[in-house]
Amino acid sequence: MTVVEIPGSKSMTARALFLAAAADGDTTLVNPLVSDDTEAFAEGLRLLGYRVEQDASAWVIGGAPAGPPLETAEVFTRDGATTSRFLPSLAATGHGRYAFDASAQMRRRPMAPLTEALRHLGAHLEFGGEPDHHPVTVHAAGLAGGSVRLDAGTSSQFLTALLLAGPLMRNGLTVEVTDLVSQPYVAITTEMMRAFGVEVTQSGRVYRVEPGTYTARRYEIEPDASSASYFFGAAALLGESITVPGLGVDALQGDLAFVDVLARMGAHVDKGATATTVSGTGRLSGITVNMRDISDTMPTLAAIAPFADGPTRIVDVANTRVKECDRLDACATNLRAMGVQVETGPDWIEIQPGTPHPAQIRCFGDHRIAMAFSVTGLRTPGITLDDPGCVKKTFPTFHSALGDVVCSFASPTGSIGS
Repeated sequence: MTVVEIPGSKSMTARALFLAAAADGDTTLVNPLVSDDTEAFAEGLRLLGYRVEQDASAWVIGGAPAGPPLETAEVFTRDGATTSRFLPSLAATGHGRYAFDASAQMRRRPMAPLTEALRHLGAHLEFGGEPDHHPVTVHAAGLAGGSVRLDAGTSSQFLTALLLAGPLMRNGLTVEVTDLVSQPYVAITTEMMRAFGVEVTQSGRVYRVEPGTYTARRYEIEPDASSASYFFGAAALLGESITVPGLGVDALQGDLAFVDVLARMGAHVDKGATATTVSGTGRLSGITVNMRDISDTMPTLAAIAPFADGPTRIVDVANTRVKECDRLDACATNLRAMGVQVETGPDWIEIQPGTPHPAQIRCFGDHRIAMAFSVTGLRTPGITLDDPGCVKKTFPTFHSALGDVVCSFASPTGSIGS
């Protein structure tokens, strides 16, 4: 059995940075993810005037419940979706002029449901290019809050950004959600808000947050369940056993449910109190699976699906078309390049069993495409990536960690660090 230490959760690190910045006092984040996305978030907080101290294992953030300490700032959010969506929401609760811009990739990604909601709640936003896209300047005078309807069918981050800012609004926040994707990510948000002293009440698809102040604290970040999916997938694919500590039955992250998908395909899964183990059986069964709530792991399943004994159909994942790239098309393009038969629709992909042959993977600048098809390469020698460095977005040490895992399979007690 190989033990793999996975870096901290990107989703939890981003939420924790927002909560710490808005809290009253100093917050210490233990095991935060150190990657391009989270460094962009931390740098953005500094530019807004927050105190951020970082070392190898913990970050300390000085909170400012009234909003950004500085009255003017220019922030570049890089490729980070959470950074690009959360920081303008945080800035809107303060008083000043805050300009945000992002990478060309992030400029293309949709933000209209969030920006429309922020304007309804009292924000004044000025767009430097296409409306409701970056670049955007926030002319902040606090947020009145109140009631708003929100379509979060493209990204749950729109709802999370509003909920996180809710207690900082003068009248609190009531959100009626008309559509919602990746609901488990919203559960992460509400649980983390509760840990920082603010309750979110929910009745159906209506969420309510009263005005209040977050409480600074020491908070430990779980390992990233999405990143763990590549190693769990490798175990199922190769008939090996991999344990990830820190992701047990009480983990907050919904993407840990990917191991349940692997169990349906024939792997043995053991979710313990403090760790999860996936053991491959040497056989994968084709399945039909709805991955709406765990869509970040869709590429992982697509990358191992050709090795199943029957077709694998993944449905209800339309939102993956508006991620760092169109992930449905990216998966189909790469699988076809390897000689695998694939069909796609607006929100689904069906992959036939086959024997992939070597090809260069087009990553499309997307870390999840690069990491997922690296797992395919464990069974198909000769696969290469056109942009291996794009994994820096969430898992800078991924390639060395995966290589160490493969080497460890020859050892009865392997242990791989992050």
